[in-house]
Amino acid sequence: MTGLPCSAACERNKQPILDRLVLHFADCTRVLEIGSGTGQHALHFAAALPHLVWQTSEVPGHLDDVCAWLARYPLGNVRAPLELNASSPWPAGEWDAVFTANTLHIMSWESVRGLFEGLRRALLPGGVLAIYGPFNYAGKFTSESNAAFDGWLRARDPRSAIRDVEAVHGLAATAGLVPLADHALPANNRLLVWRRDARDGLPASPLPG
Repeated sequence: MTGLPCSAACERNKQPILDRLVLHFADCTRVLEIGSGTGQHALHFAAALPHLVWQTSEVPGHLDDVCAWLARYPLGNVRAPLELNASSPWPAGEWDAVFTANTLHIMSWESVRGLFEGLRRALLPGGVLAIYGPFNYAGKFTSESNAAFDGWLRARDPRSAIRDVEAVHGLAATAGLVPLADHALPANNRLLVWRRDARDGLPASPLPG
């Protein structure tokens, strides 16, 4: 790893996340990862799930870290990152799974809504969405450390915050996603999983604010 940007959090959480993705991505073939960061998750998951084609992505200006890891540890089933912003138009109907980790609390709420708008186009009917990170339940923090983290996030950028799981489920439902699982993971994080309604067509109603 010498000379490469390294996320210690990715190293800690990659195996607990993988232990759940093995179950939920078993029948999937093409995964879009939103916000691949350094690419550590992509490489770990794709190596353990060789039946998947893992498409990385990052926002403009943050592609170099992913590219550096993929150049050092190339895998045949990991694709070079797409330049993808949650608020920009997404390619339509190409993936039967979407994964993102530690992104919703960094994004503005407008960008979170943009992500679910993108999912309405990108995730195939019957496809699976998995989101990892901290969440509040019934408007309350699940730990003192999460409350402190939320304060740090808001001080850094007032648009960032740990999201209420009920609000996220509301966006998911309007985007045609049905909840499958809510896994408790180490360090007060969760893995939320949904499946896209298998019926053809996109929801006509706008996403809630």
